[in-house]
Amino acid sequence: MTKPSVLVTRRWPAAVEARLAEDYNTVLNTGDTPMSPAEIRDALKHYDAVLPTVTDTLSAEALDVPTAQTKILANYGVGYSHICEPSARELGMTVTNTPDVLSECTADIAMTLLLMVARRAGEGERELRAGNWTGWRPTHLVGTKVSGKTLGIIGYGRIGQEMARRAHHGFGMDVVIYNRSQVAPDILAKCNATQVDTVDELLPQCDFVSLHCPGGAANRHLINGRRLDLMKPDAFLINTARGEVIDEHALIQALMFDTIGGAALDVFDGEPRISSDLLQCDNLVMLPHLGSATKEAREAMGFRVIENLNDFFNGKNPRDKVI
Repeated sequence: MTKPSVLVTRRWPAAVEARLAEDYNTVLNTGDTPMSPAEIRDALKHYDAVLPTVTDTLSAEALDVPTAQTKILANYGVGYSHICEPSARELGMTVTNTPDVLSECTADIAMTLLLMVARRAGEGERELRAGNWTGWRPTHLVGTKVSGKTLGIIGYGRIGQEMARRAHHGFGMDVVIYNRSQVAPDILAKCNATQVDTVDELLPQCDFVSLHCPGGAANRHLINGRRLDLMKPDAFLINTARGEVIDEHALIQALMFDTIGGAALDVFDGEPRISSDLLQCDNLVMLPHLGSATKEAREAMGFRVIENLNDFFNGKNPRDKVI
């Protein structure tokens, strides 16, 4: 039997690429650069499966292929807001993602960012590298204690729950959460978390706010100027979700005028383009989308994609089908 043809849109871990090459007629994007809408349209005409990542914008324009050969978009990542859902449905495509396997590593990065911004670690490293440190003194780069503070979590899925576990059991933090649906009492009890009904109710209570909600149009600029004004003046905002969840212009204003304590971002609206004004904010920590960037997580994500492909091409319903 002829193996299904598969296009991988970016380079993946070597072990995963090797498995794909064994199991499928696999073509790799050896240039490892994002594909244009025209290139994606061409791929959809010639491959049975396309394996995109969050750096690929599968817009309505890119999916405007009425005669598409592709029947499954097996996404490498949890979020799939970069895939136009109406267009995928219209083409009868199955879309899968890779939950579970990156939750712990993404929560690790969120906790890293929280600690960095609270203890002004980014500012300290920049000072050292610039050769400007003059030695220890009692008033130098005084930060904020983390242990025992209140953490607000927006989006209490797998990653949000892992973040709560680190914060509550590791640092004794009180946890307040907002989630679109009601969270089961036994899940809340694991971290003694309290669920509130609205984002507006959560924000004023928290010393730190960590975003773990989906991206896409529904949550675009969920954190806007009005909601930043609801935060405590010394509170910190952490985002490892999607860049579009925050109105970056409003965040820049809040950081420059010190209406919040600071922010820490692993994702950006329109990345890899970064606003030049963000770069001027000393009370901001930035990482280049490292949430799942461990060998263990990235390999597990790839093998999860392969499991979904295997299910699909064996006539089964993929375990991680989202569309």
